[in-house]
Amino acid sequence: MKKITAILGAVLLSFSVSATAQADDAKVLKRGAKVFKKCKACHAIGPDAKNKVGPVLTDIVGRKAASIEDFGGYSDELKAKAGEGLVWTEENLRKFLDKPKEFLPGTAMLFSGLRKDKDFDGIIAYLKANGKKD
Repeated sequence: MKKITAILGAVLLSFSVSATAQADDAKVLKRGAKVFKKCKACHAIGPDAKNKVGPVLTDIVGRKAASIEDFGGYSDELKAKAGEGLVWTEENLRKFLDKPKEFLPGTAMLFSGLRKDKDFDGIIAYLKANGKKD
């Protein structure tokens, strides 16, 4: 009987942890959607997104920099970094979104940067969640 009680307790705990993780994930995505409002003037995301002043951000996480073929507004500096192999990993996106002009001098992006860890976590989660669906 003690084994059954222990097993049931472990199962209930795992459901509780899973529900808490899902709630936390939902908060992070909600935060990301709020942060993305700062990006919407220049960027779009999603399966039907079109380039604006800035390129589409669909599937940006893990994508080679300056790789949207029908976008002609990349800065020379970004094209040079892309030629050196720059990929928009989570780490590189965080560095860029922290201080864009420091990470990439000469960038055409006018955004001054994010400041809060929860904003970085949110925007990365939002970008990942709003990639193309296969």
